Amino acid sequence: MNIFCIEQNYFTHKRETPDKVVDEPVIFVKPQNALLLPGAAFFYPPLANELYCGCELVLRISKSGKNIEEKDAGDYYDAITTGLNFIALFESRELSEESLTWEKAKAWKNSSVEGHWFPVANFNNKKDINFCLYKNRALVQLGNSGLMVHNFNAIISFISRSFSINDGDLIFTGTPAGIGKALPGDKLEAFVEDDSVLEFDID
Repeated sequence: MNIFCIEQNYFTHKRETPDKVVDEPVIFVKPQNALLLPGAAFFYPPLANELYCGCELVLRISKSGKNIEEKDAGDYYDAITTGLNFIALFESRELSEESLTWEKAKAWKNSSVEGHWFPVANFNNKKDINFCLYKNRALVQLGNSGLMVHNFNAIISFISRSFSINDGDLIFTGTPAGIGKALPGDKLEAFVEDDSVLEFDID
């Protein structure tokens, strides 16, 4: 299983940092062990100086493909959820957006969390899906798929030009503005529309 992650994919980010949004999706790939196992506890990563968390919509790939046309990309995923991606800075400011050296900060074990999945058929308009993140019962991040720079089909098509996608792969489609610091003891809860899809404490 591959975990594909998209960066800089919200127009809110474009308004904040217009020089950092590019015409094509920015992709990086995480190893399979970056995904927290269902029911497992999430521990603050050892030796991390800072930990940040962002929520994003996640697609579950349902069949294999390569060089997929954008118009056909909707046939290649069968479920949607909200997931969390964590960023851990192990050496203060050594890893930053400016350096773009994200593997150490983003691809460590258990750095991604998936929520409860909903069939694609549950969503009448995939360009208008609300999702959000609460920390300690306070809203900290709010997004909508309509604010994406690159929509679901465009992302899948673009990834498939460089990689084969396979049944069971996950695509984290990018986080909107509002990534915040996370601390031990924080309680996190993420929603798709009005449905809570994941909830856990940082140990």
